[in-house]
Amino acid sequence: MTGDELGAMVAGNSRVQRRALRQGIDVAMIWFALTSLSPVAILAAACLWGGVLPWLALAYVTVFVTAMDRWTHIALPVREDDSSQRQALRLNLVLGLLHLPLLALGVWAVADAPGLALAQRLAIALALGLYLGQVGNSNAHVLIHAPDRWARRLGMAVYISLLFGHHASAHPRIHHVLVASDGDPNSARRGEGFYRFWPRAWIGSFRAGLRAETQARARLTQRPAALSHPYVIYCGGAVLTLAMAFALAGWTGCLVLFGLASYAQMQLLLADYIQHYGLRRTRLANGRLQPVGPQHSWNAPHWYSSAMMLNAPRHSDHHQHPARQFPALRLNATTMPVWPYSMPMMATLALFPGLWRRRMDPHVLKWQAQIENTPSSQAPGRRTDARNLPL
Repeated sequence: MTGDELGAMVAGNSRVQRRALRQGIDVAMIWFALTSLSPVAILAAACLWGGVLPWLALAYVTVFVTAMDRWTHIALPVREDDSSQRQALRLNLVLGLLHLPLLALGVWAVADAPGLALAQRLAIALALGLYLGQVGNSNAHVLIHAPDRWARRLGMAVYISLLFGHHASAHPRIHHVLVASDGDPNSARRGEGFYRFWPRAWIGSFRAGLRAETQARARLTQRPAALSHPYVIYCGGAVLTLAMAFALAGWTGCLVLFGLASYAQMQLLLADYIQHYGLRRTRLANGRLQPVGPQHSWNAPHWYSSAMMLNAPRHSDHHQHPARQFPALRLNATTMPVWPYSMPMMATLALFPGLWRRRMDPHVLKWQAQIENTPSSQAPGRRTDARNLPL
């Protein structure tokens, strides 16, 4: 979608939005809630009652979302008022609290539920894995950036349940500091295929996050207890999660949890891969990286998947303003790199490295040339530092 098309879409919906706002209806929050909560209901029903519901759940997170992105156009209004911010946090908390029982229900259904055929179990596993990686991850990502300590802990618990707890440290302490540079394990290089990026990003972020947390604790004036180290919590929580899966469905439950978590982790790393592929900040005369700007992340304007993933495709604005809540994130197709397709479609394309490079490398070269030709004094953006918030 071009900048002109995006502008036309926004203009076409502005009258409806103004009328709704005058009536006290928060249009954006209604869409965010409907799109992110409806798959929870469908997945839970599929696990409990089977029938055609597993196929309906899988169709929802694949075909339906793609169709809504392609054939419908609604401009999500940017909301920064206090009421919208409170509603946004409530939605984050509800999604975070629903995640844990939904994951347990999914493990039980796929591993041990009576009356479900193998094909139904497979459909549930695929649909649930996509939901966990796209919506659950997006919500946990919002939560670990929240100013409230308990919200951050809930986001951390979601990542721990997916056996990916270290992301709660590596993301704010490493990714947000070194994004769009070779120092960040989760910023893919141009020409690097996803299957090479996947293990490099997983291992690199684990190590970098551990090093950052250990160094941060060493700087404290009072030595903290060894068991309070976040990585002890992450690893211990992973063991506890596996133990709960064993209690639900024995060793089969553990295998199902591991499979679902691995699938969700792949979705998360696919998001990292496509959101920064090939874009690099330049070095300034003083040796520092140029400030993070709108040109250092890929974005998408497709409204339905964006609403479902809590504006995760508006990634440039998030990196410039990490504390900004998701309804307030902005998209400017003129200053921000925009994918040719929606975020789920781009993630699917990235699974085929040859096709991905042929489609994306020309866009990368264009934007990277623009980055390098922009004087640092004129480059929009700001430096972002790690959030040294206690867990």
